[in-house]
Amino acid sequence: MSISNTPKTATIDDAPLIGRTLTRAFDDDPMMRWFFPDDASREAGLGRYFTTLFTRQYVHHAVCERTAAAAAFWVPPEARAKAVPDEETIAELRTILGDRAALFGEAVENAALHTPQEPHWYLAVIGADPATQGQGHGAALLRSGLAKADAAGMPAYLESSKPSNLPFYEHFGFTVREKLRLPGNGPELWAMWRAPRRPTDS
Repeated sequence: MSISNTPKTATIDDAPLIGRTLTRAFDDDPMMRWFFPDDASREAGLGRYFTTLFTRQYVHHAVCERTAAAAAFWVPPEARAKAVPDEETIAELRTILGDRAALFGEAVENAALHTPQEPHWYLAVIGADPATQGQGHGAALLRSGLAKADAAGMPAYLESSKPSNLPFYEHFGFTVREKLRLPGNGPELWAMWRAPRRPTDS
């Protein structure tokens, strides 16, 4: 039986599944490996990191969807101010990141300086379990979120530190807007932008 790749709204009860899925999805991501450089503890660190972001932040203030093997968190423009982590969440993330917390803070601040000011839908997180590669999970979630952005007449924005993912996003109409290097000799980050499409657009 094939695993369903039909997007569903993610709820707080999905936290264990989303934590496991995103941990697997981001295990080889350059930015996540920079934040969690220790091979022995990365899996546990990523699990806590993504579960914390989801349960304390995005599930309450973003459009969160999942399939059986992927998850995506979108922040529409009207939710942008509320989707910022509160002090308790920041403190928890600092504990999870340990001695990488300062680098993480600098990276977030640096990326924020390059965030477009015009209203847009922000794809904060998207990831699929590599074991299901080719089954369309990530594509289904990307299409779903972009359809919502298009319906609102809004552009979409994302950042990726994995160059091999760029063609995937370009296939859906994103173009590289800017490339930046994160502070502390961190990885490169590609900022990508997609103009809204009308339903009749290809």
